[in-house]
Amino acid sequence: MRLRRRTPTTAAPPPWALLSFLLRYPHDGVVAAWAGEVAALPAGPVRSALERFLAGSTASPAAHYVETFDLRRRASLHRTYYAHGDTRERGMALLRLKKLYRAAGLPMKSRELPDHLTVMLAFAALAPPGHGEAVLTEHRPAIELLRLSLHDLGSPYAHVLDAIALLLAPLSVSERGEVARLAREGPPDEAVGLEPYGPPEAMPTAATSADAVGCGGDRSETG
Repeated sequence: MRLRRRTPTTAAPPPWALLSFLLRYPHDGVVAAWAGEVAALPAGPVRSALERFLAGSTASPAAHYVETFDLRRRASLHRTYYAHGDTRERGMALLRLKKLYRAAGLPMKSRELPDHLTVMLAFAALAPPGHGEAVLTEHRPAIELLRLSLHDLGSPYAHVLDAIALLLAPLSVSERGEVARLAREGPPDEAVGLEPYGPPEAMPTAATSADAVGCGGDRSETG
């Protein structure tokens, strides 16, 4: 599915925080909050994409979330997984992201790994101008692959990824080639595990309500 962009008509900042929120594990009553936040956005293609997401939301959003993101390897929300799988290289990529967050003055404290898309979007919402966009753009092929996978699955979450794509620069020729490569080859098979090989500081830490970059699918309320 190709996206058509048009020049923004307002100076409103990108709704990165809302997009992070929409991709978190949906607890009870969250759909009503989604609707209010989406309705407050300026009219345009981003709001239209999110309205399509709301229109397609299921009666059991939590079950759909688990089925979509937790049970399907091709729909993982972890951006470095596509390129590295669970390998030593991914551990180093996670460490690099965490260092980028810290350098921008936003040390990460989250239950999720630093490559989780909700974490990246929360960082984009809080970081100095340009920092979050740079991180998202660096992982643009993986974001596009997730967008295409969600459309293939017929998931309403595909429209949230449409909104993210609309807010980023169009894919370059080389990025399109990388999307095709990732789709063709998939993550590396020689999984060595993050626990023994990933640097300790790349591992997730306990989250609190006052986290600097706290986000991403905290399901403690569900056990």
